[in-house]
Amino acid sequence: MSKEKSIVLIGFMGVGKSTIGRELAKKYKRKFIDIDLEIEKIYGMKTTEIFNKYGENAFREKEKELSGYYARQPGFIVSLGGEAFMNEEIRSICVSCSLIIYLDLSWEYWKYRISILVDSRPILQKKSMKEIKALFHLRKKIYHKHHIKINMDDLNIEDAVTAVIEALERFNAKNRVDK
Repeated sequence: MSKEKSIVLIGFMGVGKSTIGRELAKKYKRKFIDIDLEIEKIYGMKTTEIFNKYGENAFREKEKELSGYYARQPGFIVSLGGEAFMNEEIRSICVSCSLIIYLDLSWEYWKYRISILVDSRPILQKKSMKEIKALFHLRKKIYHKHHIKINMDDLNIEDAVTAVIEALERFNAKNRVDK
Protein backbone atom coordinates (compact mmCIF):
# COMPACT_ATOMS: atom_id res chain seq x y z
CA MET A 1 0.00 0.00 0.00
CA SER A 2 2.73 2.49 0.85
CA LYS A 3 4.20 2.40 -2.67
CA GLU A 4 0.90 2.96 -4.47
CA LYS A 5 0.30 6.27 -6.16
CA SER A 6 -2.77 8.18 -5.15
CA ILE A 7 -5.67 8.13 -7.58
CA VAL A 8 -6.92 11.63 -8.38
CA LEU A 9 -10.38 12.11 -9.87
CA ILE A 10 -10.90 15.13 -12.10
CA GLY A 11 -13.85 16.44 -14.08
CA PHE A 12 -16.42 19.19 -14.13
CA MET A 13 -18.39 19.96 -10.98
CA GLY A 14 -21.26 17.61 -10.32
CA VAL A 15 -19.92 14.79 -12.49
CA GLY A 16 -19.68 12.39 -9.53
CA LYS A 17 -16.06 12.61 -8.40
CA SER A 18 -16.88 12.51 -4.69
CA THR A 19 -19.48 9.77 -4.90
CA ILE A 20 -17.32 7.55 -7.09
CA GLY A 21 -14.23 8.40 -5.04
CA ARG A 22 -15.88 7.17 -1.83
CA GLU A 23 -16.81 3.88 -3.51
CA LEU A 24 -13.30 3.41 -4.91
CA ALA A 25 -11.82 4.09 -1.48
CA LYS A 26 -13.96 1.30 0.00
CA LYS A 27 -13.03 -1.10 -2.80
CA TYR A 28 -9.30 -0.41 -2.60
CA LYS A 29 -9.21 0.14 1.18
CA ARG A 30 -7.77 3.61 0.81
CA LYS A 31 -8.59 6.86 2.54
CA PHE A 32 -10.85 9.16 0.54
CA ILE A 33 -10.06 12.88 0.42
CA ASP A 34 -12.47 15.40 -1.06
CA ILE A 35 -10.38 18.57 -1.37
CA ASP A 36 -13.42 20.87 -1.24
CA LEU A 37 -14.68 19.20 1.95
CA GLU A 38 -11.22 19.39 3.51
CA ILE A 39 -11.16 23.14 2.85
CA GLU A 40 -14.63 23.47 4.35
CA LYS A 41 -13.43 21.62 7.48
CA ILE A 42 -10.43 23.93 7.83
CA TYR A 43 -12.57 27.08 7.55
CA GLY A 44 -15.53 25.60 9.42
CA MET A 45 -17.96 26.77 6.73
CA LYS A 46 -19.35 25.89 3.30
CA THR A 47 -17.52 26.85 0.11
CA THR A 48 -20.02 29.60 -0.73
CA GLU A 49 -19.43 31.15 2.71
CA ILE A 50 -15.64 30.92 2.27
CA PHE A 51 -15.95 32.72 -1.08
CA ASN A 52 -18.17 35.41 0.47
CA LYS A 53 -16.14 35.95 3.64
CA TYR A 54 -12.52 35.37 2.54
CA GLY A 55 -12.71 35.53 -1.25
CA GLU A 56 -12.01 33.06 -4.00
CA ASN A 57 -8.23 33.62 -3.79
CA ALA A 58 -8.08 32.33 -0.21
CA PHE A 59 -10.03 29.24 -1.24
CA ARG A 60 -7.77 28.63 -4.28
CA GLU A 61 -4.57 28.96 -2.22
CA LYS A 62 -5.79 26.35 0.26
CA GLU A 63 -6.95 24.20 -2.65
CA LYS A 64 -3.47 24.36 -4.22
CA GLU A 65 -1.78 23.48 -0.92
CA LEU A 66 -4.02 20.49 -0.17
CA SER A 67 -4.19 19.21 -3.75
CA GLY A 68 -0.42 19.22 -4.06
CA TYR A 69 0.03 17.54 -0.71
CA TYR A 70 -2.41 14.67 -1.33
CA ALA A 71 -1.35 14.12 -4.95
CA ARG A 72 2.20 13.50 -3.71
CA GLN A 73 1.14 11.09 -0.95
CA PRO A 74 0.76 7.39 -1.72
CA GLY A 75 -2.43 5.42 -1.25
CA PHE A 76 -5.23 8.00 -1.34
CA ILE A 77 -8.30 8.44 -3.51
CA VAL A 78 -8.58 12.20 -4.08
CA SER A 79 -11.47 14.17 -5.52
CA LEU A 80 -10.34 17.53 -6.88
CA GLY A 81 -12.76 20.41 -7.15
CA GLY A 82 -13.88 21.13 -10.70
CA GLU A 83 -11.57 24.13 -11.07
CA ALA A 84 -8.51 22.84 -9.23
CA PHE A 85 -7.05 21.12 -12.29
CA MET A 86 -7.14 24.45 -14.12
CA ASN A 87 -4.20 25.54 -11.94
CA GLU A 88 -0.98 24.68 -13.79
CA GLU A 89 0.92 23.86 -10.59
CA ILE A 90 -1.78 21.49 -9.33
CA ARG A 91 -2.09 19.88 -12.76
CA SER A 92 1.66 19.34 -13.04
CA ILE A 93 1.96 17.79 -9.58
CA CYS A 94 -1.03 15.53 -10.12
CA VAL A 95 0.11 14.30 -13.53
CA SER A 96 3.64 13.54 -12.33
CA CYS A 97 2.89 12.15 -8.86
CA SER A 98 -0.47 10.38 -9.06
CA LEU A 99 -2.79 8.49 -11.37
CA ILE A 100 -5.38 10.84 -12.94
CA ILE A 101 -8.84 9.57 -13.80
CA TYR A 102 -10.95 11.98 -15.82
CA LEU A 103 -14.69 11.53 -15.32
CA ASP A 104 -16.07 12.95 -18.54
CA LEU A 105 -19.71 13.91 -19.02
CA SER A 106 -21.14 15.55 -22.12
CA TRP A 107 -22.84 18.94 -21.90
CA GLU A 108 -26.12 17.30 -22.94
CA TYR A 109 -26.05 15.13 -19.81
CA TRP A 110 -24.45 17.63 -17.45
CA LYS A 111 -26.87 20.53 -18.07
CA TYR A 112 -29.67 18.59 -16.39
CA ARG A 113 -27.70 18.63 -13.13
CA ILE A 114 -27.39 22.42 -12.90
CA SER A 115 -30.52 22.93 -10.80
CA ILE A 116 -29.11 20.76 -8.00
CA LEU A 117 -25.65 22.33 -8.21
CA VAL A 118 -26.10 26.08 -8.54
CA ASP A 119 -26.77 26.88 -4.87
CA SER A 120 -23.67 25.06 -3.59
CA ARG A 121 -21.29 26.13 -6.36
CA PRO A 122 -20.34 29.81 -6.13
CA ILE A 123 -18.68 29.71 -9.54
CA LEU A 124 -22.10 29.01 -11.14
CA GLN A 125 -24.02 31.68 -9.29
CA LYS A 126 -25.09 34.73 -11.26
CA LYS A 127 -24.04 33.13 -14.56
CA SER A 128 -26.25 32.63 -17.58
CA MET A 129 -26.61 29.20 -19.18
CA LYS A 130 -24.46 30.48 -22.06
CA GLU A 131 -21.67 31.48 -19.62
CA ILE A 132 -21.88 28.15 -17.80
CA LYS A 133 -21.68 26.26 -21.09
CA ALA A 134 -18.58 28.27 -22.08
CA LEU A 135 -16.99 27.47 -18.70
CA PHE A 136 -17.85 23.79 -19.14
CA HIS A 137 -16.12 23.62 -22.54
CA LEU A 138 -13.13 25.69 -21.41
CA ARG A 139 -12.43 23.30 -18.55
CA LYS A 140 -12.99 20.24 -20.73
CA LYS A 141 -9.94 21.29 -22.79
CA ILE A 142 -7.73 21.28 -19.67
CA TYR A 143 -8.94 17.89 -18.45
CA HIS A 144 -7.28 16.17 -21.43
CA LYS A 145 -4.14 15.62 -19.29
CA HIS A 146 -5.07 12.34 -17.62
CA HIS A 147 -4.10 8.69 -17.48
CA ILE A 148 -7.60 7.20 -17.71
CA LYS A 149 -10.82 8.66 -19.11
CA ILE A 150 -14.29 7.38 -18.27
CA ASN A 151 -17.30 8.56 -20.27
CA MET A 152 -20.04 9.03 -17.66
CA ASP A 153 -22.95 9.52 -20.08
CA ASP A 154 -25.66 6.94 -19.41
CA LEU A 155 -23.84 5.50 -16.36
CA ASN A 156 -25.40 5.27 -12.92
CA ILE A 157 -23.05 5.34 -9.93
CA GLU A 158 -22.65 1.57 -9.71
CA ASP A 159 -21.88 1.25 -13.43
CA ALA A 160 -19.48 4.20 -13.26
CA VAL A 161 -17.58 2.65 -10.34
CA THR A 162 -17.39 -0.65 -12.24
CA ALA A 163 -16.13 1.17 -15.34
CA VAL A 164 -13.42 2.93 -13.30
CA ILE A 165 -12.32 -0.33 -11.62
CA GLU A 166 -12.13 -2.14 -14.97
CA ALA A 167 -10.19 0.75 -16.52
CA LEU A 168 -7.78 0.75 -13.56
CA GLU A 169 -7.23 -2.99 -13.93
CA ARG A 170 -6.49 -2.60 -17.66
CA PHE A 171 -4.19 0.35 -16.97
CA ASN A 172 -2.34 -1.50 -14.21
CA ALA A 173 -1.94 -4.65 -16.31
CA LYS A 174 -0.65 -2.61 -19.25
CA ASN A 175 1.70 -0.49 -17.14
CA ARG A 176 2.52 -3.04 -14.41
CA VAL A 177 1.38 -0.61 -11.72
CA ASP A 178 0.03 -1.78 -8.37
CA LYS A 179 -3.66 -1.16 -7.72
